[in-house]
Amino acid sequence: MLTPAILVLLGLSLYPLIFSLRLSLTNSEGVWTLSQFERLLRDGLFGIALVQTFIYTLVALVLEFGLGLLLALLLNRELAGRKIFRAILLLPMLLPTVVVGIIWRLIYNPSFGLINGSFRALGIDTSGWLWLSGQKTALISVILVDVWQWTPFMFLLLLAGLQSLPVEPYEAAKMDGASAWQIFRDITWPALKPTVLVVVLLRILDLVRIFDQIFILTEGGPGFATETASLYIYRNAFRFFNLNYAAALSFMLLALSTAVSLWLIRLLGKRVAEARG
Repeated sequence: MLTPAILVLLGLSLYPLIFSLRLSLTNSEGVWTLSQFERLLRDGLFGIALVQTFIYTLVALVLEFGLGLLLALLLNRELAGRKIFRAILLLPMLLPTVVVGIIWRLIYNPSFGLINGSFRALGIDTSGWLWLSGQKTALISVILVDVWQWTPFMFLLLLAGLQSLPVEPYEAAKMDGASAWQIFRDITWPALKPTVLVVVLLRILDLVRIFDQIFILTEGGPGFATETASLYIYRNAFRFFNLNYAAALSFMLLALSTAVSLWLIRLLGKRVAEARG
């Protein structure tokens, strides 16, 4: 009874993986070689793309987690209109990434975009505000779009984690005269660590593979300013038609992502065990 489902699963997951591995270990003539990985180690552009992917992931993760946690702590209280505010917060996450990219391209447009237009209406000269077209502003502009769209994801999971915590420790702490910071430090944060582990892991795996948003907003430009690892792999595969090298790049990115994930699981897992112990 399970055989058809297993065959479909193997066909959709295992076979493409093996095929990609074979591509990475052969050249364009089908000869087995490690030349693709040797080329990868000498590829300075891929190194730059990895660094920019790391910066993108780190900055976006810190901002999204910080804002998501603050919003979750705020809306975990009994406030008027809390349910309506929660629903509004989730709207950016529900929009397709393509739609988000197009909307923000219009907002960032230096000629008729909402940001520059609003400041021009206040009498401020915005002629040098290029946003997506500037070497120094392009990457942070793209990161802010990701923060706008995916902070609700952090908020949603962290709020669910907060609402699953027992109320008895909080009542006891308040009776003992503990401050809000002491309650957060000694009760909320240790109990929330398992949820934090899941949230951070999911976002890291998603951020490392970021492609569609940057492709729509900047296509990696200006120059190489917003080029990420996934975008660089895409160019090698579908613009330069070097599928063998693109497969090797993909497996390198997979190895790095797996290593970071395992390290984070071990690090946070120890802290969770210490908190429970």
